[in-house]
Amino acid sequence: MTTPTVARKQLRAHALKHPEAWADEPWPGDHVAKVGKKIFVFLGGEGPDVAVGVKLPRSLLFARAQPFVTKMGYGMDKSGWVVARFGKGEKIPLELLRGWIDESYETVAATALPKRKR
Repeated sequence: MTTPTVARKQLRAHALKHPEAWADEPWPGDHVAKVGKKIFVFLGGEGPDVAVGVKLPRSLLFARAQPFVTKMGYGMDKSGWVVARFGKGEKIPLELLRGWIDESYETVAATALPKRKR
């Protein structure tokens, strides 16, 4: 089973493989990946839990049907943002989360980058 630390490290590395993606910590202890000036994935902080926030226009209904997914809050759920949360000892579906990070990146990059860089 993947530990939370390893899962966060792998998901962060996957997010940062995207063109023009970069890491930021806009709030103390809160890690995100951005494209341009826009966040495309919230990766949470350190600790025993893993939380991944993504924008999912295509997979939203499927994502919301998963027991580990909740609405993002702060009004962001209205524009398709969700959070996948996993507690200590829970199985983390890394492949699914990588796909959601890809979808979120594509969605945010469409408005964050000039057409020639997409």
